Amino acid sequence: MIILKSPREIEEMKPASQIIADCYRNVSKLIEPGITTREINDFVAKHITKLGGKQFTKGYNGFPAETCTSVNDVVAHGIPSNRALMDGDLLKLDIVVEYGGWFGDSCWCYAVGNIRPEAQKLMKVAKECLDLGIARALPGGRLGDITSAIQQHAEANGYSLVRDLLAHGIGRSLHEEPNYEHIGVAGKGIRLKEGMVFTIEPMVNQGTYRITIDDDQWTARTADGKLSAQYEHTIAITSDGPLVLTAQQE
Repeated sequence: MIILKSPREIEEMKPASQIIADCYRNVSKLIEPGITTREINDFVAKHITKLGGKQFTKGYNGFPAETCTSVNDVVAHGIPSNRALMDGDLLKLDIVVEYGGWFGDSCWCYAVGNIRPEAQKLMKVAKECLDLGIARALPGGRLGDITSAIQQHAEANGYSLVRDLLAHGIGRSLHEEPNYEHIGVAGKGIRLKEGMVFTIEPMVNQGTYRITIDDDQWTARTADGKLSAQYEHTIAITSDGPLVLTAQQE
């Protein structure tokens, strides 16, 4: 069952998402060669607490950290460690925050130092996929309007979209209905209604869409070892169009 939120409830959801946005604004200044993913995680964990939020990821189904730090071929759920980031790395930082009983969820992709042109293009297309999907999150449309726009843009650039990890509704729980892949057909799928709140989070791979899971049961990698990029926002469907709750405006 998809839980529709009232305008008041959507307002109540904003603080959790804006804590995440503030985390990105601040941690982005620290992401450079030499910093470890654990140091990035610890900074974010402290910043969430400083702003009055609650971290949710650590302990969730046994996950050991407050953020997911996924580097290069790691698609998602990378575990922070003492591995220092190197010049040319691609970091995906995924943050979940709870505030006032509501959740926000976002992922952002960062170039570490000087990255190769092919990595720059992958990041650019992944962000464009997110933006194209958001633009089609309109009441009266279909979920396939969002997913088809994402799929067409990724594949037109020679990339693939991960299918085993899903976007999801969000509210008083981190994961609500609908759960969906970022592939589809325009005009198909569930009807988009005012009050829906969900993530759009395409994971765009240079090569195959297939993934493998490490022995830690969390770390998801591209099956061919090629790069993956991801951007994610929590959005609400309103009468005025899509509202990006995790937007990072200054």
